[in-house]
Amino acid sequence: MYREGLGLARLGHFEGHEGFDGVMLGAPGGTYHFEFTYCRTHPVAPTPTPEDLCVFYVPDRDAWHERCRLMAAAGFTIVPSLNPYWETNGRTFEDPDGYRTVVQCATWESAEELTP
Repeated sequence: MYREGLGLARLGHFEGHEGFDGVMLGAPGGTYHFEFTYCRTHPVAPTPTPEDLCVFYVPDRDAWHERCRLMAAAGFTIVPSLNPYWETNGRTFEDPDGYRTVVQCATWESAEELTP
């Protein structure tokens, strides 16, 4: 779901490591990745809040529209954001567990200008 919606690559995975399975998603050669894990012996119930967000900045408007289309096609639900800032130039998506991702049509530099 996250791979298709955000255009991330599967960088690696593991199974049965001391009871855990996981997958790493990101950009090949990038400086970050997301690691999603699952414990076979002690499942944890998701406990997201409306402000637990991953934010992706996509400054090009056409690319932003395409990313939003892919998020919806991957199965994310469009939801209103708790913080009205994200509604101005972004769209908030929620996965089936209730975790949220914002796709913001802006550059990171413009977001830093808001910091006092």
